[in-house]
Amino acid sequence: MNLFEQCSGQTLSSNLQWLNEPAEWFIQDGEVTITVPPVSDFFIDPAGAAVKASAPYLHTVIKGDFSIVARIEVDMREQYDSGCLMLMADDVHWAKVCFEFFEGQPSILSVVTRGDSDDCVSSPVDVNKPYLRIARSGNSFAFHYSQDGEKWKLVRYFGMECPEEIKVGIVAQSPVGQGSMSTFTEVQLQYGVDTDIRRVK
Repeated sequence: MNLFEQCSGQTLSSNLQWLNEPAEWFIQDGEVTITVPPVSDFFIDPAGAAVKASAPYLHTVIKGDFSIVARIEVDMREQYDSGCLMLMADDVHWAKVCFEFFEGQPSILSVVTRGDSDDCVSSPVDVNKPYLRIARSGNSFAFHYSQDGEKWKLVRYFGMECPEEIKVGIVAQSPVGQGSMSTFTEVQLQYGVDTDIRRVK
């Protein structure tokens, strides 16, 4: 199911909610466009810098195993401008996989936070609108990306103690910049997954 198919304009379906609603956003035909505010991010620096939890996060609550896929386009103006899929158990237990502007290249990155954030740069990509995927099986999670929606590569496989119900959705950020724009299309949510979430079939 398309997570945003029952939404239009700035009217959300009853199962969706903003954390840090941006001033400008719009949904049409299942496509979400977010104007990202300046200096917005989710990050808990292990060096002890100020906690960042200001990026626009549009989410639903999902119980049990699932997978979610989105195609993401980002107006990359400054370092770290990105659009991401994110899961959140609470303020200090969350994770995201991102299409991000990193060192002058569109790239795939991920962050896993268990009190502190563990940031990982995976690889540059050669397309403007890659696909990202999150899958959950129990307390195991897998991040994937694809350049064409057919051939997938594993970004990260990790464990995190989570309740059955967690928040899952899309986030757009501009950690050091003056804002950007992210567009999310083909946002497909599926309940239940195969046991080996490291593979996409």
